[in-house]
Amino acid sequence: MSDQPSEASRPPEKPRGAGTPRPPEPPAAAEAAGTPAANEPGPSEARTAGATPADTARPSPAQASDGRRQRAQAAQQAGQPGSPWQHGAGAPVAKDDGMTARLRPPPPPLIRPAVLGSVLATALLSALFLGDGLGVNLLIVAVPAALAAFFAARAVGRRLRPWTAIWAVGGLALLAVPALRDAGWPTFLAVVSAFALGSLALHGSRSWPGVLIGSLGLFDSVVPGIIWGVRGIRARAGGSRANWGATLRTTAVALVLLVVFGTLFASADAAFAELLGSLMPEASVGAGPWRTLLFALGLAGALAAAHAAAAPVRWDGLTVRPAKPRGRAEWALPLIVLNLLFAAFITLQLVVLFGGYDKVRDVTGLSHAEYARQGFWQLLWATLLTLLVIALALRWAPRGGTGDRTLVRSVLGPLCVLTLVVVASALRRMDLYVDEYGLTRLRISVAAMELWLGVVLILILAAGVFGARFLPRAVAVSAAAGVLAFGLLSPDGLIAEQNVQRFEDGRSTSIDIDYVKDLSADAVPALDRLPEPERSCALRIIQNDVLHDDTPWYATSWGEARAKEILEKRPVKGDGSDCYRVGREGAGDGYEPDDDGYDPY
Repeated sequence: MSDQPSEASRPPEKPRGAGTPRPPEPPAAAEAAGTPAANEPGPSEARTAGATPADTARPSPAQASDGRRQRAQAAQQAGQPGSPWQHGAGAPVAKDDGMTARLRPPPPPLIRPAVLGSVLATALLSALFLGDGLGVNLLIVAVPAALAAFFAARAVGRRLRPWTAIWAVGGLALLAVPALRDAGWPTFLAVVSAFALGSLALHGSRSWPGVLIGSLGLFDSVVPGIIWGVRGIRARAGGSRANWGATLRTTAVALVLLVVFGTLFASADAAFAELLGSLMPEASVGAGPWRTLLFALGLAGALAAAHAAAAPVRWDGLTVRPAKPRGRAEWALPLIVLNLLFAAFITLQLVVLFGGYDKVRDVTGLSHAEYARQGFWQLLWATLLTLLVIALALRWAPRGGTGDRTLVRSVLGPLCVLTLVVVASALRRMDLYVDEYGLTRLRISVAAMELWLGVVLILILAAGVFGARFLPRAVAVSAAAGVLAFGLLSPDGLIAEQNVQRFEDGRSTSIDIDYVKDLSADAVPALDRLPEPERSCALRIIQNDVLHDDTPWYATSWGEARAKEILEKRPVKGDGSDCYRVGREGAGDGYEPDDDGYDPY
């Protein structure tokens, strides 16, 4: 509905000079609405010269419609002064329709040429480089997309803040993992985390709902971004066709020159032809539909990023109402009992840690590895449930004054410290199990998860001392940093290195060829140290994938390139007929199932 009053309720207008003088309109509103200057007669005054005041008080329907349109345009140009989300002139005023009005800022102004150019560059690079795999091409595509968001934010007056820089730099750093590592599982984690950090950089969230929903908030800008881009292109194409024609002519001339002289130089020098062929992405008619889809996805993604940077949704406006505070005794007694239970368990763990394994073996009959394997998953779940208990306890905690805050800290602080000891015990158990049976992908993943939960507990303790203002963002940063470190450390390389080291030290009579042969190319430097025939049996599948793959340079990771170099110098030997008996003696290490056949490792 319109914010303007109806014609029936609007009081009659008075001619200029009659009664109270009319206050001057703002310059921007006057210019946008076409209002004439104070000393110049407007078109309506020229038409109504000599008319009576009664005539001028009853405008025709056409004049009334023109007046409403002019007033709406003036309101759009003037904006809402004083609003912190009013980015600049040209953004229409958001209507007050409840939740949407609290979360969504006014629509951004027309798309700028710099933003449009960056968006088109992102779409073109997506079509050219993203169809053959993942590698450094993700960074190549992300750079113009980030520039489009930067230009869009600068056009509406947004400034680069420290946390925005942290999210943006972290997202780009995570995209380095596919460029360095060949393993698919850390690459997947890195790409998802990079998307989440990029969305947080565009929205600037700081609360728990803002960080959780803002990490996925870029999806909300896809459709508005496309509409914004189409409207901007139409508006600019209609007003500057000559400029568009000059741009197209310049681009066509540049392409013709590149093709002509590039062809001449390539035919004149074989080395230059080989270099040019390796740098240029392959394009074929059969890949046309796939490249078109990638172009559309890149275009939509860049427009969504630019729109989110120009008009970010305020996800921090979503608030969770605090629960009703409980009484001190009702709240504290269950947590004190839980603390006592944790203390009793940890006391036993300390006894075992300081030389009590012999007694445990005598009583239970379990070896070190079996004892470690039996309790790791339970301790992991205990850590997760403790974090849930802390969150619920803070929701119902008493909030009467200084005494209540002291009570909350004195109860939850020891619980966090005791849970850290549980985390250390779980990691110790996993270390014992890995030392006995070797490292696998599942074992290194759950150990990294447990280690990150310990970091979260430390952050909660710090929030209890220094305040919880930065806790949501600190937890998000710790998760992204963990994913980045996990990818850069090359988990497949660590798995191969640890198993090869156990084989070399004699702790294992043989290496599990059936497992290590399915690792990625990141494991090649470690597996290359194995003696024959173990080396050839472990590397045969990886060699077939690496040497017979024609993946272009931009979709090849550094780990794959290093493996290819190693295997070209020392290819595998034999035909693989003797690989069946190799490694069978110790192939079951770490995989002895229980009586029911279930093994969580």
